[in-house]
Amino acid sequence: VQLQASGGGSVQAGDSLRLSCAASGPSFRTYTMSWFRQVPNEEREFVGAIKGNGGSSFYADSVKGRFAISRDNAKDTINLQMNRLKPEDTAVYYCAAGRTIINSAITSDQAYNYWGQGTQVTVSS
Repeated sequence: VQLQASGGGSVQAGDSLRLSCAASGPSFRTYTMSWFRQVPNEEREFVGAIKGNGGSSFYADSVKGRFAISRDNAKDTINLQMNRLKPEDTAVYYCAAGRTIINSAITSDQAYNYWGQGTQVTVSS
């Protein structure tokens, strides 16, 4: 499956931004989809994930209550709604896809087989 992320940009602290990830390939609904982010010289960090049927979502503590993941299996897309953005949210955001990921592994980037190209989010204070 191929993934194309979009929607990044430069905003002020407290603003909102919506990222999208479009997937191409069969059986989109069978994939757990996630967002990770990375800043230079640091490891990729889990942001959130959503199961294939959209019934369960998971979030990093740092974004819980501010970010929300949704998916549209009819359009093969996921979205990341980011509210009350903070300067520490500045990073390149990546969407990822993987199958048969157990809940205990969902925050690990090793569990995902497919990655989008990343989109830059910059939050200034």
